Amino acid sequence: HVQLVESGGALVQPGGSLRLSCAASGYTYSSYCMGWFRQAPGKEREGVAAIDSDDSTSYAYYADSEKGRFTISQDNAKNTLYLQMNSLQPEDTAMYYCAARPPNTYCGGWAVTWRYNYWGQGTQVTVS
Repeated sequence: HVQLVESGGALVQPGGSLRLSCAASGYTYSSYCMGWFRQAPGKEREGVAAIDSDDSTSYAYYADSEKGRFTISQDNAKNTLYLQMNSLQPEDTAMYYCAARPPNTYCGGWAVTWRYNYWGQGTQVTVS
């Protein structure tokens, strides 16, 4: 049974930083694709970043608006995915979700929500 639990969301001032965490249980594979998505009120869920990872390498993908501000990373020993967010702006306000694809799949079309089988409950980020 796969469980993803996000944490780290908070109220932060514009220009501030946050680091989100996603603790994964029941999901330990040598190759995987995991991502971060967000959904603001009245808007569709959108991809923020994703990471392809196998035993030796990893590759990150970012939405254009997040390049240079957000960094996705993983700690395989802790089964935890992170999203470091810098220079936050009010438009970054949203519920942030962690998601994972079936094991041993890659991140082709990384921002497509239906390609992810597993989702967390979300953590709220408010920039104001």
